[in-house]
Amino acid sequence: ARVPIMFTPNPSLGVWVRNQRIKYKKFRNGNTSCGITEEQIRRLNSIGFEWSLKSNGPWEVRYQELESYVQEFGNARVPMKFTPNPSL
Repeated sequence: ARVPIMFTPNPSLGVWVRNQRIKYKKFRNGNTSCGITEEQIRRLNSIGFEWSLKSNGPWEVRYQELESYVQEFGNARVPMKFTPNPSL
């Protein structure tokens, strides 16, 4: 669940998601009275909620592509000229 803060189709959802991320950060820093419970965190995790929109950029993308390659071919020996994904 990757909802940006400025979510044009539903601005109130964007604000709510931002607030959950703020509360979660406080909770992880020891503030258990910040307005989010372990159960709420568990439920958000169960639907793939992303606590941070920061990404590792290209490295993470390539890693995920490699992971898919390994699942399909059973190894990580990607040919130099892999036509389906030249970036890999």
